[in-house]
Amino acid sequence: MKIKKVKASVHRFPVTIPLIDEPIENRKVVICEVETDDGIIGWGLTGTFLTSAVVAALEKHIFPVVKDMDPRDTEAIHSAVWWTLNPRTMTGVISNALSALDIALWDIHGKAAGRTIAELLGGHRDWAETYITFGFPQYDRDQLVECANIFIAEGHTRLKLVVAVDEGGWQEDARRIRHLRKAVGDDIELKIDANYVFTPVEARMLCRAVEDCNLTWFEEPLRQNDARALADLRRNTRIPIAAGQMEGHRWRFREFVEKQAVDILQPNCCYIGGYTESMKVAHLGQAYNLPIANGGGWPTFNMHTMAGLMNGWRVEFHLGMWQVGETLFKGSPRPEKNRVKIPDAPGLGFEADRDVLKDSLISE
Repeated sequence: MKIKKVKASVHRFPVTIPLIDEPIENRKVVICEVETDDGIIGWGLTGTFLTSAVVAALEKHIFPVVKDMDPRDTEAIHSAVWWTLNPRTMTGVISNALSALDIALWDIHGKAAGRTIAELLGGHRDWAETYITFGFPQYDRDQLVECANIFIAEGHTRLKLVVAVDEGGWQEDARRIRHLRKAVGDDIELKIDANYVFTPVEARMLCRAVEDCNLTWFEEPLRQNDARALADLRRNTRIPIAAGQMEGHRWRFREFVEKQAVDILQPNCCYIGGYTESMKVAHLGQAYNLPIANGGGWPTFNMHTMAGLMNGWRVEFHLGMWQVGETLFKGSPRPEKNRVKIPDAPGLGFEADRDVLKDSLISE
C-alpha cells in the first residue's frame, strides 16, 4: 500500500448556539484527503489559523516527501517530514498540516485492518467520557444558566464555560461562575477555560475568588502557556490546572511535566501532529500518572485517543466544533449521558459528506 494523492482544501461553516439567533462565528477548517494506490481514502482535519498556508504545506511540501510511502508507517513518515521540512521542531503551520495528514493515515490504516483508530491506539475502551463546552461570552449570567439547564436536562452533567473575555475582567468571570454554580448545584461538574488570555496576577485573583466552587479544572489560564508561571499558579491554588490543546509537539508537554505545571495534559490530535504524536504525549502522561483530556474541540477525532489509551479521560464536545463535525461527517457520533461510543466502522468510523464539502468550500 502506497500514498498516491494528498489533497487539501479550506471550508467555512457558520456556528450557532442555543438562545442566540445569529451565528456567533464562521469557523474555517482545512480538510485533508489522502488516497492510496489501492483506492483507500482517509480523512483528516485541522483548524482555524493560517489555513491557506496549511493547504500549501500539505500539497506542495509534505506530499512530495511522503509520496509512495506506506501510510501505515507513521513513524517513518513523521521522521521524513521532521528531517526534510522541520529539523528545528517548529510548530504552527507545519504541525497543523502534519496533524491533518496523520489523522488521514490512521484512518487508512484502520480501514485496511478492519479496526477503529481507538483499537489501533491500544483499544482500552470502545467509549470515552464527555463534557460539553457551552458557556460562551455571548450569554449573560441568566442565559448561561438557561443554556446549562438545556444540557443538564439531556443528561450532560459535565460542563465548561469560557472566561477571560468580558469587559468586567476576572471579577465578572467570578460572578458568572458563582452564579452558575449556585443555579446548577454541587452535583454538576464545572470547568473553566481562559484560552491563554490571563496574566499570572489575573489568574491568581480569579482562582482565589472561585476556589470554593469545586471546579474540575482551570484550562490554559496563562498567556503563552508559560510553564514556569503555570507551575507557580498550580502551587498556589487547589483548582487543577490543564493545558496543551494547541501545542505542536511532545517536547512542550515534557516541559509541562518537568516543571510540574499541570495536573491534566491536553494533546489535541488536530494540532499536535495527529494520533502519532498524541500517543507519545499520552505515554509520557502514563509515566507520571497524569491523565490526558481533550481541549480545543474536534471530539469526532479526539474521542479515539481518549478511548484507546488507558489514561484517556474526557472528550470535549465544544458546541462550535461539535456542530461542524456533525455537518461535515456522515455518522459522526453524539454524546449521551456523559459518554460517546466509538463507531463500529473501521478507521475514524465516519466519512466526509462530499456535498457539504462542495458547498462549504472557499478559495483563499
